[in-house]
Amino acid sequence: MPHRRSIAVYPGTFDPITNGHVDIVRRALKLFERVVVALADNPRKRPLFSLKERKRMIHQALGNEARVEVDSLDGLLVDYVRRRGARFVIRGLRAVADFEYEFQFAHMNRQLAPEVETIFLMTNEDNFFVSSSLVREVAEMGGDIGRVVPPGVYSALKKKFKKRI
Repeated sequence: MPHRRSIAVYPGTFDPITNGHVDIVRRALKLFERVVVALADNPRKRPLFSLKERKRMIHQALGNEARVEVDSLDGLLVDYVRRRGARFVIRGLRAVADFEYEFQFAHMNRQLAPEVETIFLMTNEDNFFVSSSLVREVAEMGGDIGRVVPPGVYSALKKKFKKRI
């Protein structure tokens, strides 16, 4: 049963959202009353999809789930979490390689905002190898990524890469 009035922030670039991300959100909803999917607008990462496109794909992937909000984020994550009245950050872990980076990130956030807790959720076994960058790369080369992304993302990738996939 979700904690009453609890809000968790799930930050990321989601370029694009994958089935692994969707799984993390759905599982987070079992723990929290609301989940804010906070889209990082990081131009240094040179996203394939615009912020508006990514928001649309996330809404499509999650359906009409009233307890999920999609928002954009810039600046420090902990400042955003405080502004939203949240106390929890959700981070997905795929493999051991993710852990070191996420561990450092969580500890820095704890130094900046001791009241903000980071909750790690392991991706399910069907998606532990999937990352947005890998999805983009495979799609660009014409590989079939239909089993690892929601249908709307698949269509958007087909359009971006001129139907190669």
